[in-house]
Amino acid sequence: MTHTPKEWETIIGLEIHCELNTKSKLFSVAPNHFGDEPNTNITEVCTGQPGALPVLNKEAVRKAVQFGCAIGAKIAKYSRFDRKSYFYPDSPRNFQITQFEEPIVIGGTVIAEIDGEEKQFAVDHVHLEDDAGMLKHFPTFAGVDYNRAGVPLIEIVSEPCMRSAREAVAYAGAIKAILQYIDASDCNMEEGSLRIDVNVSVRPKGTTELRSKIEIKNMNSFSFMEMAINSEVDRQIKEYTRNSDKHHSEIITQATYRWDPDKKETVLMRSKEQAEDYRYFPEPDLLPIILTDAYIEEILSSLPELPLQRERRYVRELGLPAHNAFVLTMDKRIADYFEEALKICQNAKLLCNWITVEFSGRLKETGKSLVDFNIPPVHLAKLVQMIDKGTITGRIAKTVADDMVASPGKDPELIVAENPDYRPMNDQGAIELIVDQVLAENMQSVADYKAGRDKAFAFLVGQVMKLTKGKASPAVVNELLNEKIKSMN
Repeated sequence: MTHTPKEWETIIGLEIHCELNTKSKLFSVAPNHFGDEPNTNITEVCTGQPGALPVLNKEAVRKAVQFGCAIGAKIAKYSRFDRKSYFYPDSPRNFQITQFEEPIVIGGTVIAEIDGEEKQFAVDHVHLEDDAGMLKHFPTFAGVDYNRAGVPLIEIVSEPCMRSAREAVAYAGAIKAILQYIDASDCNMEEGSLRIDVNVSVRPKGTTELRSKIEIKNMNSFSFMEMAINSEVDRQIKEYTRNSDKHHSEIITQATYRWDPDKKETVLMRSKEQAEDYRYFPEPDLLPIILTDAYIEEILSSLPELPLQRERRYVRELGLPAHNAFVLTMDKRIADYFEEALKICQNAKLLCNWITVEFSGRLKETGKSLVDFNIPPVHLAKLVQMIDKGTITGRIAKTVADDMVASPGKDPELIVAENPDYRPMNDQGAIELIVDQVLAENMQSVADYKAGRDKAFAFLVGQVMKLTKGKASPAVVNELLNEKIKSMN
């Protein structure tokens, strides 16, 4: 991981574009659905036909207000739309309808965890706008798919309040979780439901002036975003250091870059447009949005449990460590999965560990979660129950988990029943013989343990478990070792 030299400070702000999961588009009755045949989910409004007029989707407004309430923001009772003019094939009207002057959500705070500590990040505003179409490139031609044109977006604009790539990723992850919990979006980054523009600048420590920022467009992966930020920070510091005789405004000029994952560096796209380049003016075909106190209060009072609330409940009621609870609640589907399993298995800490560590590690290369992998919550609960009851040891459970990944949907109790090697060693006499053998072969470790080195005892336990292929009860092994070591002169 790249680290900023101590004499430099990184300044990061994010613009998070989230497609809302309404049934229809922001200004037309065309379906809002990903993955259909190109140019099938369109109307005259989507393609900018002469005389076609936009009609506002009230559910999109509601979801924007829900998000504002979820981050403790001020909900504007009066907001309006503006036209943002630009010419590009994916924008058939040659302008985007957005909220430039009077956004619907103002301010707000997002809390995220960094290195085990909660940190607050400030949101500047959130505004509604419609999405553009999508350019598709083929070997001999390019085409435009207008299915996405007009899909409702909220753009969540942060203050320039982040100081590292890790903070930016934590903030974006917290935003994503909130959006999922209020059911505003599926936040599928691969499909473009959640896209992030990153604004990065650096300045000497101790100064307060904001220098020219570089915008990195359309990040659709948290890992790529972290790499892109670190790469861009390195580039800017090198440029300032190499050209220390020049004024900083001559060295880094405002521009738009993209991330090249193959080269692992940011690549210049174009010089950055200014607001005046877009020729903003009030949208003449739409009335302002007027909200009442009663409307805002009704949405506020009907908010579901949010990720931070759920995390704190897990710590308070289930005794989970704060970090584990945070990891678990960052993905609503995983937290829901955990609660389903918890209906059968009461060992919350062990259950959490198997979800966030054991199975997460096993599925990492697949890019899927437990939910996607079709391992039912009841099966995970049964696995943890078998460990709790002593039916299998923790080591055997790891092998059973491997089998569950190899055969998703297969009951772990059936897996254990079919394999004699997965049955624990219950014959205490047989275990005692192996304990005697380990002690006889490792007298130096016995001496080390007696001298106060606890790691030596763990080594002896490990040797017994190795010889029993993980089948011996750890509790029995610990008890026998303790008894025999105490009796040794």
